[in-house]
Amino acid sequence: MRVVILGSGRGSNAAAILAAQQSGALGRARVVQIFSDQPAAGILALGARFGVPASFVDPAPFKTKLEGEGETRFIAAVRDAQADLVVLAGFMRVLKPGFLNAFAGKIINLHPSLLPSFPGLDGIGQAWRRRVKITGCTVHYVTPEVDGGPILDQTAVCIEAGDTLESLTEKIHAAEHALLPVVIARLSESR
Repeated sequence: MRVVILGSGRGSNAAAILAAQQSGALGRARVVQIFSDQPAAGILALGARFGVPASFVDPAPFKTKLEGEGETRFIAAVRDAQADLVVLAGFMRVLKPGFLNAFAGKIINLHPSLLPSFPGLDGIGQAWRRRVKITGCTVHYVTPEVDGGPILDQTAVCIEAGDTLESLTEKIHAAEHALLPVVIARLSESR
């Protein structure tokens, strides 16, 4: 299963996927390309570190969504990579129908809450401010409804009395790093 990772930031979840691949824990999945919408994103440096091509794709003209010419460029790049699965690992753009239709049923996202609770931006902060006792992370298929696609798996994270927003964030990131590679491996075996 050929996997393409899309990300906008430092790439800690992409690094977890690539480390799982390196250790043989990614099943029959193989990351073939990393794309970022940010030219200086840390995720791009992972390419050289793990021996995977990594490229910036110009997302213009919009800042928070993938639409228009930027969407066309991303569709072409992912098609050229012959992706069987597109993994959104910190990709901070809303996908529009053109991209979703081009890769229907092949796009998964990692979200830092137990969906359907706390969708959208700042899932960790939303849970923290609501003072819930349990939050976590979710891997789900991407559909037109933001963070509303079918759930593939979740990991719960308890919020302890001594936690701070920073410590909770670290705990959720650790859960994400464990969950996402497992889901990808499972999908590769069930193809």
